[in-house]
Amino acid sequence: MIKYCRLYGMRKIKVPRYALTLLTGICIGIIIKFFFLDILEVQGKSMEPTLSDGQKIFVNKLAYGITEPFGSSRLFSWNSPQENDIVVFLYKNRLVVKRCVAIENTILEYSTESGYTLTANKKEYPLTELQYNLLKETTSVPEGTILAIGDNYSNSIDSRTYGFVPQENILGRITVR
Repeated sequence: MIKYCRLYGMRKIKVPRYALTLLTGICIGIIIKFFFLDILEVQGKSMEPTLSDGQKIFVNKLAYGITEPFGSSRLFSWNSPQENDIVVFLYKNRLVVKRCVAIENTILEYSTESGYTLTANKKEYPLTELQYNLLKETTSVPEGTILAIGDNYSNSIDSRTYGFVPQENILGRITVR
């Protein structure tokens, strides 16, 4: 079946039905990708063994709110990341996947007894001397932020290096691996 389309007083244009169906499908796909669900490929080894280099993951973009389509923050929020969520956020214009190991107001403890360590929620994370010096003055996770650390501590650049992640900058949660 062929439909006709009239644009601003111009003559009718023949538009095949399959073209309208294809265009509608593309528009729906774009809306889903920008606001609801995204499929990403893991790059790097910072989340091993949980996520492997090259693995495809699904990101639930509605887990915490509605994100800006081309931005790095949320337009509306209705939930906050919880401990052990694997979250996606932007850092230096790159999508980053890390585990939320501590939420706002979680007490942080540091030790220098056998190397540098950070303890959050009764779990110990190794630190370099530089990371220790950057974080040691912070006794709890600041309001509105999370502590995000990769599962492969020795191969991960994360909150231990660049600081706490603002919750409004978290774009989604990994739902399917």
